[in-house]
Amino acid sequence: MASGGGYGDPSQKIDYVFKLVLIGDSGVGKSQILSRYARNEFSLDSKATIGVEFQTRTLVMDHKSVKAQIWDTAGQERAVTSAYYRGAVGAMLVYDVSRRQTFDHIPRWLEELRNHADKNIVIILVGNKSDLEDQRAISTEDAKGFAEKEGLFFLETSALNAVNVESAFSTVLTEIFNFVNKKSLVAGEGQGTNDGDPASLAGKKIDIVPGPGQVIPTKSRLCCNT
Repeated sequence: MASGGGYGDPSQKIDYVFKLVLIGDSGVGKSQILSRYARNEFSLDSKATIGVEFQTRTLVMDHKSVKAQIWDTAGQERAVTSAYYRGAVGAMLVYDVSRRQTFDHIPRWLEELRNHADKNIVIILVGNKSDLEDQRAISTEDAKGFAEKEGLFFLETSALNAVNVESAFSTVLTEIFNFVNKKSLVAGEGQGTNDGDPASLAGKKIDIVPGPGQVIPTKSRLCCNT
């Protein structure tokens, strides 16, 4: 459960650092989603992302300070290496609701993610550009069905209109946070932070961009896999 709001105090002690990765074809709006979440900005003349970049955001969740580090890549398969996924505890699998091909490529992105990322990674399927309803090529039902079959969270977003961007990140972060807290309860405070253990999430230096914490309503969970 997330609580609090606003951007974190830079001088505040950070309890957790979580790394999230954005993946999907070029042009689906990954950089715009990140820009909207990190800085509440949207640029119509956004250039294609060259190489890899990340932004951070700090939030308060259940009285803990959480820093999220969100990585964005160029969207070309050859630009994504195993190093990009290393240490990631959350992933956004993004397609463009108006371009069928970007959705058809999702299984390949998902396979690559599962081959390179930790088995406990939290994944959300994101159908971006929901504002292009008159150009829609993938139905919400089809995408939701795929997400349920694969055990993914799912939301449609509009980075342009700032619809569901916050909720998408909050869904992933809340799930990660709850998982880490469960591990802490079992292992005890201060344990489970061994950097040599890829499944160890607590204390990992991974960032995300600042924004208000939110409670994710149960109804937003479109699958029951944990």
